[in-house]
Amino acid sequence: MNVAYIRVSTVEQNEGRQVEALKKHNIEKWFTEKVSGKDTNRPQLQAMLDYVREGDTIYVHDFSRLARSTKDLLSINEKIKAKGVHIVSNKENIDSSTPTGKLMLTMIGAIAEFERQNMLERQAEGIAIAKREGKFKGEQVKKIDDQIWNRCHNQYMQRELTKAAFAKTLNISRPTLDKLLREKIGNNVSSL
Repeated sequence: MNVAYIRVSTVEQNEGRQVEALKKHNIEKWFTEKVSGKDTNRPQLQAMLDYVREGDTIYVHDFSRLARSTKDLLSINEKIKAKGVHIVSNKENIDSSTPTGKLMLTMIGAIAEFERQNMLERQAEGIAIAKREGKFKGEQVKKIDDQIWNRCHNQYMQRELTKAAFAKTLNISRPTLDKLLREKIGNNVSSL
């Protein structure tokens, strides 16, 4: 089945240009939404990913309609590929079912990984310099008053306080609370 995904960023924008460009592909199912592409939590994108099955082809006018970042594009492509579905982009002239298309997507992934590794290397170098100069403080550990901790912990253990309320009372995040619980009472936090 030929499936199209069309996205415009705002309600005021018109998707007509994308529709016109994709008509030549004999589209059988259209998924259209008017929402920002800043994240992948888009209802029509999710519906399309759920809908497609092995052998289908997804057509987009260009990759920026599908994803706003290389990371998101590669993540979406992995989901699509895992289902045995291909993707075709008009503007970039890339078809993931062809050897050239696969190569192009692999190169996009390699470039993204290269950029990520370079960024991590620069970050590590910066931290090493800051440590050498005595400027690096690292992750700051939040000090929690023992009386408040004990009171909240007792209420939590008596089921008078939820984990979310426990964290809010201490003015910390849930992951930080989980970490503190592991440190203070052992690794069996999930059973609490």
